[in-house]
Amino acid sequence: MDIIKTLESEQIRKELPFLEIGDFVKVFLKIKEGTRERLQAFEGTVISKRGEGVNESFTVRRVTYGVGVERVLPVHSPKIDHIDVVRKGKVRRAKLYYLRDKVGKSARLKTKLQPKAKKTAQNEPKEEETSQEK
Repeated sequence: MDIIKTLESEQIRKELPFLEIGDFVKVFLKIKEGTRERLQAFEGTVISKRGEGVNESFTVRRVTYGVGVERVLPVHSPKIDHIDVVRKGKVRRAKLYYLRDKVGKSARLKTKLQPKAKKTAQNEPKEEETSQEK
């Protein structure tokens, strides 16, 4: 049993961002064409996540030319170059399968607002520096 866990721990990628349901992501996939290898972006909404460890996967959905396209991608796949989180979605469900029936503006999710960074003493100029500049 320990041999299986060690093999799985070698294959787990640690540099991927934390994905949540409802996030609008851009997944860059490695596509091999003949001898060349290029990156292809797949952009859409994360509608589900399942599994854990090496078996973890997520489903990304997008609508292209009026046709819904879903891709189930393993999180730790070597075919995934990197994942960019474009914006966070505000949802109250674990699976967003209801988006399959929605079209147009009704299929959009609200954006989760990020808190602004607080001003610290390091960012503000000191009084001595401002008086010397004058």
